[in-house]
Amino acid sequence: MCGRFAVTTDPALLAEKIKAIDETIAATESTDPPQPNFNVAPTTTISSVVKRHTEPDDESTRRLRSMRWGLLPPWVKAKADGSPETKGPLLINARAETVTTSAAFRAAAKTKRCLIPMDGWYEWRPGAETADGKKGAKTPFFMHGADGEPLFMGGLWSTWRPAKDAAPLLTCTIITTESAGPLAEIHDRMPLSISECDWDRWLDPDAPMDDGLLRGHGDLDRIAVREVSRLVNSIRNNGPELIEPAEPRAEQGTLL
Repeated sequence: MCGRFAVTTDPALLAEKIKAIDETIAATESTDPPQPNFNVAPTTTISSVVKRHTEPDDESTRRLRSMRWGLLPPWVKAKADGSPETKGPLLINARAETVTTSAAFRAAAKTKRCLIPMDGWYEWRPGAETADGKKGAKTPFFMHGADGEPLFMGGLWSTWRPAKDAAPLLTCTIITTESAGPLAEIHDRMPLSISECDWDRWLDPDAPMDDGLLRGHGDLDRIAVREVSRLVNSIRNNGPELIEPAEPRAEQGTLL
């Protein structure tokens, strides 16, 4: 799965880099520049890349939009206070094997595919069982672009409204697939990475999903792995020290 990741690139700079229209500015009233987030957790507002039409017959263009991480299908009911009625697990991940058949994801899979940019994601390897039969502490790892460039993970997005005439809430999920190569030694699942040459094919709102991309591993050859500090275990910790290589001996700082 993918339950935590890091993003340090400013959305405006990212939009310029990938030749996309930056629509994240309109989604916030804050005048402060976005800050790097080294510990993105579910329900955080993140940037997502989509392709959409301005007019029905024009050419679709790349756009960078702000979305809440944790997909809400349009049919989710609203509570009295206008918040979504949440039953069951938060849909932060969608399995590639069932994304086109699952009731929660199949509608989005047809025309609302997106890319989730990130520096990398965290995963925890189970610890060895101790002599008394207890499970050992899990070890966190950071999977990242070895070349220092962002990774782009396949995702789905959806528009949710508490009422017909209410402002929309954009939400998204990250698709996961079976891990491959050295990543399989850390966890059996990983985000579905999409190579730059396949971005437009993945995002095209007028074409059906390419099943070949669902079965691939995109930028697997660009991904490097390193053990990191257990400080990442707490979402209250957020700084560049989270992605630095773990100290070989006792770590400095306190786990919260």
